[in-house]
Amino acid sequence: MLAGHVSMRPEVCGGKPCVAGTRIRVWDIHVMHHLEGRSAPEIITAYPQLSLADVHAALAYYLDHRDEIEAQMEQVRADVARWEAEQGPTRFSQLRDALLTSQDAGEDSVSS
Repeated sequence: MLAGHVSMRPEVCGGKPCVAGTRIRVWDIHVMHHLEGRSAPEIITAYPQLSLADVHAALAYYLDHRDEIEAQMEQVRADVARWEAEQGPTRFSQLRDALLTSQDAGEDSVSS
């Protein structure tokens, strides 16, 4: 796969394509570059274990397998939404919601 820069192993990130030898998903590189607008050198600054070739290989892999990767990530989003619905509100989400409500109401603090 792209000269050894991208790998998919069931025991690493659930088999999602990653930069070989890391747990950095191709999806993560795509998000940083295409959605956040980061350059390849900026991505390398965030992940110094990557080479320029790794970043470009991950981006090329994403472009070649866009539909497959988007479907995988949509499944992850759906799973998270289902788990959150099954679990109910967490302490974190309750605090977050209280904070957002108090900000909307113009309050300065949130009681715990």
